[in-house]
Amino acid sequence: MFLKIAAGAALASATLAVPATAGSTRYPLTIHNCGIDLTFDKAPETVVSLGQRGTEMLYLLGLADKVVGTAVWRSPVLPQFAEANARVERLADNDPSFEAVIARKPDFVTADLQFHIGQKGVVGTQAQFAKVGIPAYNLPSDCADRPKMQTSDGPRPIPFEMDLIYNDITELALIFDIPDRGAELVAELQAREEAALARIADVDLNGVSIVFWFSSATKEADPYVAGRNGTPGYMMRQLGLTNIIDSTEDWPTVGWETIARANPTFIVIGDMTRRRYPMDSTEAKMEFLHTDPVASLMDAVQQNRVIAMDVMPMGGSTRVIDGLETLADALTSMNAGQ
Repeated sequence: MFLKIAAGAALASATLAVPATAGSTRYPLTIHNCGIDLTFDKAPETVVSLGQRGTEMLYLLGLADKVVGTAVWRSPVLPQFAEANARVERLADNDPSFEAVIARKPDFVTADLQFHIGQKGVVGTQAQFAKVGIPAYNLPSDCADRPKMQTSDGPRPIPFEMDLIYNDITELALIFDIPDRGAELVAELQAREEAALARIADVDLNGVSIVFWFSSATKEADPYVAGRNGTPGYMMRQLGLTNIIDSTEDWPTVGWETIARANPTFIVIGDMTRRRYPMDSTEAKMEFLHTDPVASLMDAVQQNRVIAMDVMPMGGSTRVIDGLETLADALTSMNAGQ
């Protein structure tokens, strides 16, 4: 048995932007983006978005009609955008080719990760896109805390904060000349976070610990679990939970024997539609937890304190707030059952 919370249901199709830039964008606009300068003479008319979190930001900003292609999906789109998203061509579930992207004739390309369109991007480099006259923009949250790295992996020296996501929203709204909309969305997300934290104000969290299990490369492999400085680490810090994993890596691999010795109060497992690894599915994770001779002995497994959470809140997006709400609900339920 486990708890499964559908992430994203609470986000309405909002409007948004940033108080400091409210009004209209002045063009030409130059944005310093992940080590390069991008200049816009006007608001983009067509965009290919490589990454679900950036795509959903565009939809939340009311820009679905400008999106002509997407790729890199892990979960279903936010429910309120299912119809709009169905009209947008999906170039690939994972990594599309450079040719597939430019075939959509966008005048703007965005990516969630430097891995896709960074200086060594697997889809294409920023220089490649520049040669065909297309600004290639990485969401700044992926590189703001690792400015000299050309990858989205590895240690995260500076802990994640939601201000990084709010900056993503603000910059996208500025580029598209809709700064007021960005401010609204930021304010809505901040209000929801405050409400989630208020719900657990009277919950005794002394000694409550947690581990986030994203996936495993094979059933026999050590699991990828959340380090202290990534998005799950932010959720844990905000809620006053103890992360049993003390690593600056976003998703280090840690043996089940080590996890079992720590005996976390809760286990959060990544719920996704992606099937890159055999252990991506929720069903495979649950079967493992209940049959593995080590994992099955943990209190969280035996006492049904396993939470299946959509992976999108785990990757730094507007859905981080959904993750906070999911955990707040689990903590209040635990408190009520005591």
